[in-house]
Amino acid sequence: MSYKSVFAPDLFAGQIIIVTGGGSGIGRCTAHELARLGATVAIVGRKVEKLDAVAAEIIEDGGKVSTHVCDIRDEATVIATIEAILAKHGKIDGLVNNAGGQYRSALAEVSTKGFEAVVKNNLTGGFIFMREVYNRWMEAHGGNIVNMIADIWHGWPNFAHSAASRGGMHTLSESAASEWAASNVRVNTVAPGAIASSGLDTYDVKHTAYIQREIAQEIPLQRFGNEAEVSAAIVFLLSPAASYITGSCIRIDGGGPNARRMWHKLAPSDKNKPFDGFHRAKPPAILATQD
Repeated sequence: MSYKSVFAPDLFAGQIIIVTGGGSGIGRCTAHELARLGATVAIVGRKVEKLDAVAAEIIEDGGKVSTHVCDIRDEATVIATIEAILAKHGKIDGLVNNAGGQYRSALAEVSTKGFEAVVKNNLTGGFIFMREVYNRWMEAHGGNIVNMIADIWHGWPNFAHSAASRGGMHTLSESAASEWAASNVRVNTVAPGAIASSGLDTYDVKHTAYIQREIAQEIPLQRFGNEAEVSAAIVFLLSPAASYITGSCIRIDGGGPNARRMWHKLAPSDKNKPFDGFHRAKPPAILATQD
């Protein structure tokens, strides 16, 4: 069995594409799909064990991959990683700036240290990576960048620190799209909503009931999304079919931001079915144990 992508085989044949946060979740899935479509993926992450596990999967499936241990928040390490990728592969055609994370907390209880840590993880690290990829390769050769944001529209209560950083990444991407267009570098974002990935398992156990029983009910399509549905949007933005798209954002959120619950009660439904493209998908434990 292999990845069931909707895109043409060999779409990215001969291309080198970096995926940060490639050791788990959406990054792992995206790396698999890109490898299935012919790209050599350079997966980046902080934990060598996770990277090695994903690399073994990709190789077993017949794909090409290299692994690079890197903390995207550290400028010197990012520069060294990009130089290592260029030394190994000779070029960089695409960058998926996927690494990041957050935790649930009321804004009044977020410490300055915690706020700055999330901003550094979700915004500063991505900025460093895209700047260095641009300066060291894409300015002269062109390329495509897809940056990860989130469902930040209309504010994100209990995740205000992440909303601030993801919103910053959104406007940073819009700015870069204009400044770098003359070099034929496209910069876009994807904004996942509630996605059933390993990231859900990072939340505190006190939030389990809310995640299991309430989130899907607040989404018009009445379910969680999955990693393959996010990966498909990323792959499209990297593809030639998106050659006239830059500075834009694709939402993958089941219509969550459009729900106006004060005016309209969402109807329960199971009619919308997920796109199960990822043959190695692992449901998050928090949903697998749902009662």
